[in-house]
Amino acid sequence: MADWQALNAAATIPHCIVQLEPSGVLANFRRAAGEETGGHQGMVFADSDLYKVIEAVAWEIARTGTRRFDLWLDEVIALIGRAQEPSGYLHTWTQLRQPEKKWAEMEWTHELYVLGHLIQAAVALDRAAGRSDLLEIAQRFADLVWDEFGPDGRDGICGHPEIETALVELHRHTGDDRYLILAGRMIDLRGHGLLPVGLLGAKYFQDHTPVRESDSAAGHAVRQLYLNAGATDVYLETGDASLLTAMDAQWDSVHDRKMYLSGAFGAHHKDEGFGEDYELPSDRAYAETCATIADLHWAWRMLLAGGSAGPAAYASVMEREVHNALAASIDATGTRFFYANPLQQRPDKVSEDAAPRERAPWYPCACCPPNIARAVAQFGAYVASSTADTLWLHQLAGAEIDLPAHLGTGVLRVATGYPLTAGIELVVDGAPAPGAILAVRIPEWSAGSLLVAPDGEHAVDADGYARAPLVAGGRYRLDLDLTPRLIRAHHRVDALRGTLALQRGPVVYCVEQADLPAGPAVDDLILLPDEGIGSNADGTLTLTCTVASEEPLYTANGEAVHTSASPVTAVPFATWGNRAPGAMRVWLPAHWWETRQIADGQLFAEIARPNKPKEAQ
Repeated sequence: MADWQALNAAATIPHCIVQLEPSGVLANFRRAAGEETGGHQGMVFADSDLYKVIEAVAWEIARTGTRRFDLWLDEVIALIGRAQEPSGYLHTWTQLRQPEKKWAEMEWTHELYVLGHLIQAAVALDRAAGRSDLLEIAQRFADLVWDEFGPDGRDGICGHPEIETALVELHRHTGDDRYLILAGRMIDLRGHGLLPVGLLGAKYFQDHTPVRESDSAAGHAVRQLYLNAGATDVYLETGDASLLTAMDAQWDSVHDRKMYLSGAFGAHHKDEGFGEDYELPSDRAYAETCATIADLHWAWRMLLAGGSAGPAAYASVMEREVHNALAASIDATGTRFFYANPLQQRPDKVSEDAAPRERAPWYPCACCPPNIARAVAQFGAYVASSTADTLWLHQLAGAEIDLPAHLGTGVLRVATGYPLTAGIELVVDGAPAPGAILAVRIPEWSAGSLLVAPDGEHAVDADGYARAPLVAGGRYRLDLDLTPRLIRAHHRVDALRGTLALQRGPVVYCVEQADLPAGPAVDDLILLPDEGIGSNADGTLTLTCTVASEEPLYTANGEAVHTSASPVTAVPFATWGNRAPGAMRVWLPAHWWETRQIADGQLFAEIARPNKPKEAQ
């Protein structure tokens, strides 16, 4: 994680800053301020690209104390202030395209969505750097929204949720209850048909069912997940149990029936949306990067809220997302990105606007790159938490964790090469409070691992955490079982019947055409699970496959012909596409082919038998 965060600071954030000029984002603010002529460039929500980059910078300041972005911040925050209207209104698309229609087309203008990202950037910057200039701009806009849509105003919601969680954070930061009331009001108004939804339908906007009655994720995946994060935030501040009950049901829908193995979401290109339960095609997965990031936000809030899945479940989902879907969305240079993240790339794949064959340096709809930058910069916020007597370690990453005052003084230092290596070492440097406890998450695939502490060995408890006294100078060690595992999908996932995937620790693997000799194609590989899987020091796996012969599209009464078995290299899904464009797949056919004589002795059939349950986890 530290290496990734360093790359983010050195390459990704500066790259995003540079892209704000040619994409027209900064020009839009200059034009709204009357400093330049011309119309609006880019998407209706392009302002949010700038706000997300500012938030990424704020998190980087919080992480390292860097001052390298100060001059840039001075310039862009001053520009934002000049573009803001005296009323507080600030949305350059509307200001430049249709200034007479403020709040008139909320189903698609994203005015409140953009404000949400402004608020999050402003709060993060004030917390990290103690500068309130952007916060003052954000509050003026938020106060205008209170006047327009508060309890004494008119009913209105944004077509793209995001404002809700931002308003709760503004309430936390300022202590102003109006922002919490406004967030709760927008949660309550959704699902009552306020938006003219057009051809995409109300589900696309999550406006088909009141939030407290919606037990199934539907519509645009990013919108649903941001909405859920906001609803959970409102619960955390109000204790409204009906919201948590709804979020528990939403959690089950999203993660038990609609999540890709990589921690991605969204089966449809048309509406960037969730499909039906178990509708998870690999090659046509939309799996937008922003959906994974939205779910990171939601999962962390559900962990803090004490949702019914339990803290280990939320932390495990976050781990899956970070090491797979999110990591795959960016290349090794930190400057090229995927918008969509399929789990299979066919050899003849044709590039699409948001789903190209290769990562791109930017997109016309550039929501994902700056979102990646801010997500990576804030990883540290997701590592640990505390309760009255316990320090909880949720993510197994190298870190230095300051003990909160109620648990004593000092630092818990975590050293590990996980997930490449199995060992995690923890050292307490300081003076924990008497009775303080350390709780370390032990992944369910390594449930037999023991936390070795100064007072002995501790097994995992029912909630997925091993506990030991937190003592001064204490040394702790955890060694995880990183034996590669075969994964099978639920039998209702039709797209994955008869296939298996490979996972080592939290890392999902794939096979790339780049690792195959001339001749065999990824799409012709058939995994032989009984031959075993080898782990290599570089983090790759070795598996055994045969290659199916060329044959007609449909064959009757024939036996499949395969080549002899040969070793194949599998690489972490997160690293695919860094060497060359080409075919890739996560799920491999894994069949035992048998020729069986049918009753009359004349008819033969080819039978595919899925992997034995005891061998597939």
